[in-house]
Amino acid sequence: MDFYIEDYLPLFMFGALAMLLFSGYPVAFVLGGIGLAFGFIGMYFEVFSFIQFFNIAPRIWGGIAENLVLTAIPMFIFMGTMLERSGVASDLLHCLQVLLRRVPGGLALSVTLMGTIMAATTGIIGASVVMMTLLALPVMLKQNYNIPLATGTIAASGTLGILIPPSIMLVIMADLLARSVGNLFVAAIVPGFMLAAFYMIYIFVLCRFKPELAPPLAAEEGPDSALGLMTMVLRSFIPPLFLVFLVLGSIVFGWATPTEAAGVGGAGAILLAILNRRLSFTVLKDVIERSALTGGMLFGIFIGATCFSYVFRALGGDDIVIELVESLGLGSWGLLFILMGIVFFLGFFFDWIEITLIVLPVFAPIIAELDFGDHVQGTELVYWFAILLAVNLQTSFLTPPFGFALFYMKGVAPPEVKIQQIYKGIIPFVLLQLTGLGLVIAFPEIALWLPRLLLD
Repeated sequence: MDFYIEDYLPLFMFGALAMLLFSGYPVAFVLGGIGLAFGFIGMYFEVFSFIQFFNIAPRIWGGIAENLVLTAIPMFIFMGTMLERSGVASDLLHCLQVLLRRVPGGLALSVTLMGTIMAATTGIIGASVVMMTLLALPVMLKQNYNIPLATGTIAASGTLGILIPPSIMLVIMADLLARSVGNLFVAAIVPGFMLAAFYMIYIFVLCRFKPELAPPLAAEEGPDSALGLMTMVLRSFIPPLFLVFLVLGSIVFGWATPTEAAGVGGAGAILLAILNRRLSFTVLKDVIERSALTGGMLFGIFIGATCFSYVFRALGGDDIVIELVESLGLGSWGLLFILMGIVFFLGFFFDWIEITLIVLPVFAPIIAELDFGDHVQGTELVYWFAILLAVNLQTSFLTPPFGFALFYMKGVAPPEVKIQQIYKGIIPFVLLQLTGLGLVIAFPEIALWLPRLLLD
């Protein structure tokens, strides 16, 4: 069998990507640089022409700059950042803490609930984990909470934003799959809240039988009267829930597109800051700057990934992947489990956006052609696969050695919190996430029944 190096250039592209991602160089430049470099290498071997470079710019413009779906991302980033800086999140945590003070593990349950609510108003994992660590971890340590339980709860709850709509990752997935963002949002609602319920059940049962892990809040904390308690709920709990309804409800009930709902969410976050009397020029300037930096980083990665994927396909990468899959002879289920295993493994080393932008364009066309019989079929197959990938990718934030949520937490945690304690704390939550992934694989209706109910 003759060996021609130009036939295997796409595999060398992946090898170069795997090595350079560990270099610490910005991901956007790594992706784009590898794409351009292998384009010139392809020219040397006469499998890529110089004029093909001119196709990259129109793809970036049409696929990113003119893409109205992606305009939702900066507004969701702004919404989450404004909620953090305006003190809405801290007020919400205190309110939940007081309401659940008599429940075993009440503070940990409050953190999980706040993570769920914040996930439904923003999809920025770094901001959520840092914010919740700064707000909740000192309080939990002051109450003598078990450190692994405290850190695991915060890290897992903070990563719910990657799955519960409106998630930035789901917006990107819908764009890459050429599917409806609204439909994908609806499909993710039940799996996202199912994971949140798993976390809460685990915390409640654990603290019920081991109360020493989570000492209760002092009885004198919070308002003394029923009127004071009701006032606190109306001021701190109802407004964020109303914002969740504005954002998610407008999408689910078809009142607005996800892009329009993102604008509503941004305006709602500003309104809550005004009502809390915490909107100032300094706060607004800081929110705009942080939102712009985060959005610039994300769109820079989109541009680099577009360059990488175009050159990869032009060099015949799709054909190599398809031939490799067919040669394995694994069948539809075998391929699905192998792919889920690859994504889970990549999550130990890479961020979700790198995995999504590299894996999804390559494997999504193959998955769409697989046959799972009556288990799931037709257009629902792509939505089911996207939700499986989303649940799987949530673990990428928690799995060492490069779990980004763990690094975010360690960076702002008190000195007495060791990284070993953080690693120990996330193990039960990763197992719960894998349990959720297995349930969605076994019972596709978990992800698909709500879209069928609302969209049929």
